[in-house]
Amino acid sequence: MVNKILVALGALILVLSMSVFTVGVTERVIKFQLGEIVGTDFAPGLHFKLPIINDVKRFDSRILTMDSTPERFLTAEKKNVIVDSFVKWRIGDVKVFYTTVAGDVNQANIRLDQIIKDAFRSEFSKREIKQLVSTDRSAIRDTLITNVSPHALKLGIEIVDVQVKRIDLPNEVSSSVYQRMEAERARVAREFRSQGSEAAERIRADADKQREIILANAYRDSEILRGEGDAKAAEVFANSYSADPDFYAFYRSMIAYKESLGKSGNIMVLEPNSDFFRFFKSQK
Repeated sequence: MVNKILVALGALILVLSMSVFTVGVTERVIKFQLGEIVGTDFAPGLHFKLPIINDVKRFDSRILTMDSTPERFLTAEKKNVIVDSFVKWRIGDVKVFYTTVAGDVNQANIRLDQIIKDAFRSEFSKREIKQLVSTDRSAIRDTLITNVSPHALKLGIEIVDVQVKRIDLPNEVSSSVYQRMEAERARVAREFRSQGSEAAERIRADADKQREIILANAYRDSEILRGEGDAKAAEVFANSYSADPDFYAFYRSMIAYKESLGKSGNIMVLEPNSDFFRFFKSQK
């Protein structure tokens, strides 16, 4: 009797164990009924199924990484570049994922790799090498995610991130690109030098103009001051002359004698009775 109870209890436990299944927080589960999908949206926890009739398949819902092999792509100028990239993805629609790639991660990576390469090929064909090097990687990333996501959704895949690790140039392209970059830098340098020379000439011309203006104003002011001085001197002489004409005439003659006589090399031919000697004859 005890054995029968134990057998019955064991059978009950076996049936119960076959009637429940658990879903982890990192899992996506598909429930089948005689091979047909009857459920996919299971929250983490304990769920029930019919033994033998129902079956479940589990898939990893965490973010997966597909590291692509470096690939050559043509740019807008028909130059080859070698691109090394990787993709972060996870299962979005587990039912679509199962029906399109049979739930096989390797098969999904193969299909996704082709989609990514097509997107790279399309995007790089619109850009030149200089743009690929200088453009912010986040801009390329956003564009690639936008272009790839609709195709990935058809596989039940959600694209999390697409990153370009490295963009290299083949050896046959590197030299020509560097020569073009060097020529471009030289052109920019010549342009800056030309602009600098133009600015220098403009500053120099303005300085010369200001110099001429300053000199002209200084000459004008000096002539005004000189004229005012001459007028003042003439006024002083006139006042002196009107105060005592005889003394003024005598003083002017003394100055003339001082400037003319007693210096070597001065020769004067004058008549003794000329007005120049009139004060020599004066007895007063």
